[in-house]
Amino acid sequence: MRKVLTLFLATQLAIAGVAIGTVTDAQEPRRVVAKNGESIELGPIYWVVNCRSTMIGLPEIEVFEGPPEVTISIKEGEILPRRQGCAAKVPGGTLMMSVKGVTERTEVKLTFRLKFKTKDGDRQTSHALIVSLFP
Repeated sequence: MRKVLTLFLATQLAIAGVAIGTVTDAQEPRRVVAKNGESIELGPIYWVVNCRSTMIGLPEIEVFEGPPEVTISIKEGEILPRRQGCAAKVPGGTLMMSVKGVTERTEVKLTFRLKFKTKDGDRQTSHALIVSLFP
Protein backbone atom coordinates (compact mmCIF):
# COMPACT_ATOMS: atom_id res chain seq x y z
CA MET A 1 0.00 0.00 0.00
CA ARG A 2 2.82 2.34 0.91
CA LYS A 3 4.61 1.72 -2.41
CA VAL A 4 1.42 2.49 -4.32
CA LEU A 5 0.92 5.76 -2.40
CA THR A 6 4.57 6.76 -2.92
CA LEU A 7 4.35 5.98 -6.65
CA PHE A 8 1.08 7.95 -6.91
CA LEU A 9 2.60 11.00 -5.16
CA ALA A 10 5.76 10.83 -7.29
CA THR A 11 3.65 10.68 -10.46
CA GLN A 12 1.52 13.65 -9.36
CA LEU A 13 4.63 15.71 -8.55
CA ALA A 14 6.17 14.85 -11.92
CA ILE A 15 2.99 15.95 -13.73
CA ALA A 16 2.86 19.19 -11.71
CA GLY A 17 6.54 19.85 -12.48
CA VAL A 18 5.94 19.48 -16.22
CA ALA A 19 2.92 21.80 -16.07
CA ILE A 20 4.80 24.43 -14.06
CA GLY A 21 7.81 24.14 -16.39
CA THR A 22 5.59 24.64 -19.44
CA VAL A 23 3.97 27.76 -18.00
CA THR A 24 7.36 29.19 -17.02
CA ASP A 25 8.84 28.48 -20.45
CA ALA A 26 5.93 30.21 -22.19
CA GLN A 27 6.53 33.39 -20.18
CA GLU A 28 10.28 33.59 -20.82
CA PRO A 29 11.66 35.51 -23.81
CA ARG A 30 12.72 33.55 -26.88
CA ARG A 31 16.41 32.54 -26.94
CA VAL A 32 18.69 33.06 -29.95
CA VAL A 33 22.30 32.00 -30.39
CA ALA A 34 24.65 33.73 -32.86
CA LYS A 35 28.32 33.76 -33.74
CA ASN A 36 30.34 36.79 -34.79
CA GLY A 37 29.68 37.65 -38.46
CA GLU A 38 26.36 35.76 -38.71
CA SER A 39 23.00 37.00 -39.92
CA ILE A 40 19.96 35.14 -38.63
CA GLU A 41 16.33 35.22 -39.78
CA LEU A 42 14.09 35.87 -36.78
CA GLY A 43 10.75 35.56 -38.56
CA PRO A 44 8.29 37.01 -41.06
CA ILE A 45 6.98 40.58 -40.81
CA TYR A 46 3.55 41.46 -42.23
CA TRP A 47 0.18 42.94 -41.26
CA VAL A 48 -2.96 41.45 -42.82
CA VAL A 49 -6.71 41.73 -42.42
CA ASN A 50 -8.76 38.99 -44.13
CA CYS A 51 -5.56 37.77 -45.86
CA ARG A 52 -4.95 41.16 -47.50
CA SER A 53 -2.04 43.36 -46.52
CA THR A 54 -2.96 46.66 -44.91
CA MET A 55 0.68 47.68 -44.40
CA ILE A 56 1.93 50.93 -45.91
CA GLY A 57 5.67 50.43 -46.48
CA LEU A 58 7.95 48.50 -44.14
CA PRO A 59 7.66 48.89 -40.37
CA GLU A 60 10.05 51.03 -38.36
CA ILE A 61 12.27 49.28 -35.78
CA GLU A 62 12.82 50.93 -32.41
CA VAL A 63 15.46 49.25 -30.18
CA PHE A 64 15.05 49.86 -26.44
CA GLU A 65 17.74 47.58 -25.05
CA GLY A 66 20.55 45.69 -26.74
CA PRO A 67 24.30 45.50 -27.32
CA PRO A 68 26.08 47.54 -30.00
CA GLU A 69 27.29 44.31 -31.66
CA VAL A 70 23.73 43.34 -32.62
CA THR A 71 21.69 45.09 -35.31
CA ILE A 72 18.21 44.20 -36.53
CA SER A 73 16.72 45.05 -39.89
CA ILE A 74 13.98 43.98 -42.27
CA LYS A 75 14.70 42.29 -45.60
CA GLU A 76 11.80 43.20 -47.89
CA GLY A 77 9.96 40.41 -49.70
CA GLU A 78 6.71 38.53 -50.22
CA ILE A 79 5.51 36.59 -47.16
CA LEU A 80 2.96 33.80 -46.79
CA PRO A 81 0.87 34.57 -43.65
CA ARG A 82 0.67 31.00 -42.33
CA ARG A 83 -0.77 31.94 -38.92
CA GLN A 84 -3.88 33.33 -40.57
CA GLY A 85 -4.19 30.41 -42.99
CA CYS A 86 -3.83 32.59 -46.09
CA ALA A 87 -3.24 30.98 -49.49
CA ALA A 88 -1.44 33.88 -51.22
CA LYS A 89 1.70 35.79 -50.37
CA VAL A 90 1.49 39.43 -49.23
CA PRO A 91 4.00 42.30 -49.13
CA GLY A 92 6.18 42.24 -46.03
CA GLY A 93 9.64 41.11 -45.10
CA THR A 94 11.86 39.00 -42.90
CA LEU A 95 13.23 40.28 -39.60
CA MET A 96 17.02 39.83 -39.66
CA MET A 97 19.56 39.99 -36.83
CA SER A 98 23.23 40.63 -37.68
CA VAL A 99 26.15 40.22 -35.29
CA LYS A 100 29.53 41.95 -35.74
CA GLY A 101 32.43 42.76 -33.43
CA VAL A 102 31.91 40.10 -30.73
CA THR A 103 35.19 39.44 -28.87
CA GLU A 104 33.94 37.34 -25.93
CA ARG A 105 30.98 35.15 -25.08
CA THR A 106 28.10 37.21 -23.68
CA GLU A 107 24.40 36.82 -23.03
CA VAL A 108 22.26 39.94 -23.46
CA LYS A 109 18.62 40.93 -23.66
CA LEU A 110 17.40 42.52 -26.89
CA THR A 111 14.16 44.48 -26.54
CA PHE A 112 12.60 46.19 -29.55
CA ARG A 113 9.33 47.41 -31.02
CA LEU A 114 8.03 47.22 -34.59
CA LYS A 115 5.91 50.21 -35.61
CA PHE A 116 3.57 49.49 -38.52
CA LYS A 117 1.80 52.09 -40.64
CA THR A 118 -1.42 50.52 -41.92
CA LYS A 119 -4.50 51.65 -43.79
CA ASP A 120 -6.36 51.37 -40.47
CA GLY A 121 -3.86 53.51 -38.52
CA ASP A 122 -0.60 52.96 -36.67
CA ARG A 123 0.02 49.59 -35.01
CA GLN A 124 2.93 48.24 -32.99
CA THR A 125 4.27 45.02 -31.55
CA SER A 126 6.94 44.60 -28.87
CA HIS A 127 9.46 41.78 -28.62
CA ALA A 128 12.16 40.61 -26.21
CA LEU A 129 14.91 38.10 -26.98
CA ILE A 130 17.73 36.62 -24.94
CA VAL A 131 20.73 36.58 -27.29
CA SER A 132 23.82 34.45 -26.61
CA LEU A 133 26.78 35.86 -28.57
CA PHE A 134 29.92 33.89 -29.39
CA PRO A 135 33.19 35.11 -31.00
